[in-house]
Amino acid sequence: MALTLPMRRMMPIIAVAAVAAIVLLLVLRPKAVAVDILTLAATDVQTGVVASGRVLPPAKVEIGATITARVDRVLVREGARIAADQLLVELERGELAAAAAQARAALARAKARVSSVQTLALPTAQAGLKQAEANLLQAERDDKRNRDLMAKGFISQSRVDEAERQLDIARSQLASARAQAGAQSSSGAEAQQAQSQLAEAVAALEAAEAKLAQTRIRAPGAGVVLERLVEPGDIAQAGRRMMSLALDGPVRLIVQVDEKNLPLITQGASAMAAADAFPAERFEAVVNYISPGIDASRGSVELRLDVAKPPALLKSDMTVSIDLQGPLLKQVLMLPADAVRQLQTEAPWVLVDREGVASRMAVKVGLQTQGRVAVTEGLKAGDRVILNREVAAGSRVRDRR
Repeated sequence: MALTLPMRRMMPIIAVAAVAAIVLLLVLRPKAVAVDILTLAATDVQTGVVASGRVLPPAKVEIGATITARVDRVLVREGARIAADQLLVELERGELAAAAAQARAALARAKARVSSVQTLALPTAQAGLKQAEANLLQAERDDKRNRDLMAKGFISQSRVDEAERQLDIARSQLASARAQAGAQSSSGAEAQQAQSQLAEAVAALEAAEAKLAQTRIRAPGAGVVLERLVEPGDIAQAGRRMMSLALDGPVRLIVQVDEKNLPLITQGASAMAAADAFPAERFEAVVNYISPGIDASRGSVELRLDVAKPPALLKSDMTVSIDLQGPLLKQVLMLPADAVRQLQTEAPWVLVDREGVASRMAVKVGLQTQGRVAVTEGLKAGDRVILNREVAAGSRVRDRR
């Protein structure tokens, strides 16, 4: 159908209006925001934990006296190397030495009494018992003979009465001899009393010598003197610190790490460490202890690491930096932690570039390490993730590069 004259005249007007509308739309449309975009690619990632800790002394011992006495000699100074059982401090010992001598004398007397019971009193009592038994046998014979003679009229009644009296005396003497021999035997009262006195004397001597030994204060092990707080003439008191020692032993590091890093830490894991004062001197350490509890106030877990070959520069309580090696993650998608919105909630999400538009995408995350996080669901290799947090979903975007 042929266009009428009015329609032919309207066509240029409509075309001009369409062009104007397109131009107006382009003018009013928001400009694309320049953003930083990361194109995801699966890769192997060596995880690790970086933390700060300190050198843990193998054993820090505070030396003190257990008795009150005047200090006679101090034999070591601060910084000195000491051997195990080396004499460090000697207290005045005159009074306690005299008490120990008295105890030794008492022990000698107790031993002499036990020996006397065993070698003299008991044989004497046994001989007396045999004599009493013989006297009783003879008295019984005399009594029988006198009764027979009186029956035949050869002696008077008074002789028989005298024989009976002697028999009673012999019986009484035998009973006394038996009691005496029993008392002197190993289970008798005299022997038991002597043994008891001997035991008391032994205990008294041990107590006196123990007190005397406390006047000589010795090193519990080899190490170094950290502090010397006493001088000759001072009064040492029980429980009062006199010296501080750092005993030799394995060097260990102690460090607090964020509990989020627990999946990256295993017992036996290796680490590299360096003292903050000597950062160029790096040395190896191995995790030997992971605390079973969490410090709720700091949200951290305590680790202890053994140092098999500590450098000579390490000192107790020195601050160290530790780089702990974690597991190798195979073919994972890693994002900077800042690119994930609401990371610490149950619904984290990211912005991805979908044909120039920032689109919201829900994700699931896994391990977090050194400011990066593994994405386990929601994204794939090739996705373009927007790193700028100020960009809102739905915004037009373009790569800044």
